[in-house]
Amino acid sequence: MSVQENEVLVKITSVGSISIPKQFRKQMDIQNGDYVKVILGKDRLLIRKVIIT
Repeated sequence: MSVQENEVLVKITSVGSISIPKQFRKQMDIQNGDYVKVILGKDRLLIRKVIIT
């Protein structure tokens, strides 16, 4: 399996959690307490930052 520059391999925990890598959180300005939306595609999950007002 090759990993590209914009990809990072992460491990799923026993409760189904993953960590968003620090460099991705920084680029997306995602901080502790922020919300993200997880969208299921055919063969992928898409994570989007959302702002709740």
